[in-house]
Amino acid sequence: MSLSVDEQVRLLMQGTQFGDEQTRERMEAELRERLAEGRPLRVYLGVDPTAPDLHLGHTVPMRKLAQFQQLGHTAIFLIGDFTALIGDPSDKDKTRPQLTPEQVQANVKTYTTQAFKILDPERTVIRYNSEWHQSLTFADVIKLASNFTVAQFLERDNFAKRYAKGDPIYLHEFFYALMQGYDAVMLEADVQLGGTDQTFNILAGRKLQEVFGQKPQIMLTTAILPGTDGHMKMSKSLGNAIPVDTTPEDMYGKLMSIPDHVMRTYFELLSTFSPSEIDAIFADLEAGRRHPRDVKMLLARNVTAIFHGEEGARRGEEHFVTVFQQRELPDEMPRHTLPEPKNIVDLIVELGLASSKSEARRLVQQGGVRLDGERITDIDYTVQPDGASHVLRVGKRKFVELVPA
Repeated sequence: MSLSVDEQVRLLMQGTQFGDEQTRERMEAELRERLAEGRPLRVYLGVDPTAPDLHLGHTVPMRKLAQFQQLGHTAIFLIGDFTALIGDPSDKDKTRPQLTPEQVQANVKTYTTQAFKILDPERTVIRYNSEWHQSLTFADVIKLASNFTVAQFLERDNFAKRYAKGDPIYLHEFFYALMQGYDAVMLEADVQLGGTDQTFNILAGRKLQEVFGQKPQIMLTTAILPGTDGHMKMSKSLGNAIPVDTTPEDMYGKLMSIPDHVMRTYFELLSTFSPSEIDAIFADLEAGRRHPRDVKMLLARNVTAIFHGEEGARRGEEHFVTVFQQRELPDEMPRHTLPEPKNIVDLIVELGLASSKSEARRLVQQGGVRLDGERITDIDYTVQPDGASHVLRVGKRKFVELVPA
């Protein structure tokens, strides 16, 4: 991909978010200056393997790293196998539980596989921060710590709230920013990517790079992706996440379930469309030349193709059209996670679609229950979780979307 410096800046700044306009202007100016040097920049994204699975919210900074990669820059995917042992306190209102080395290594195995659905494995540099952290002496850690004050750490929003409430803040939590800052030094990074919750840690890297005689890295923090509810941060624990490692049918269906008001955010943070293409799509939408459903289907197909290829995106779309559009279903309906097989009668009662098991049995036997449009008449029928979304209809007006855990 060959773009001018101005075109690169516009693409790379898309979807970024900073605490204030002054910081944005400074980072954009530094990025423009660094790109004008005409050399491949060293750009890194660090990810701590604290869990085995990733969702689309995790991939937002990965998409930004892929953009740098496509522009010919050096993409470094840093796996924080050492910092994961400490636990990142960013965006946490309490101490994060520490993992064992065995837990970290088990999680590492899944990370690169999922990351390579976005990044080009042939052009991605994989590093582990245990390479340098394990050799640090206690004297080295003291020297790193001497560059920061306790007051600076207590100014962090999450630490300030915990301190004000009298909740404990442990010393090892302060070490996290030191360790991440030292990553930037060891990688000689030009740019570090991360979510907005990583601002303090990235700035710590800039500080330490100056201490070590390096030019401070550019901070590009990406906006936080809202979940499928359109309001809260995407999170598996909140039930509003879209997993990376799921079926194309489920991914496409969940993308179609997002509210209209977050469509542009999803386009900017997840899709492969350029800024000018996104502007044109939403200009057509506002002018009435495109229907919101068509725009959302364009988004769902594009994002699903990133993770499952064009064939997977086609399957996801066909499933959605068959199950949702051709069955005259409502645009919005309650969602229920189906983690395990469930008897149809028990499920109807559990969802509040019938007041008792006897009523549920009667509805089934009289043909008033459908799953994906197919009538269920056997009261012993078991609804199986198969990795895809399904629609349960009871009577004429009661609908529930069943989604995989």
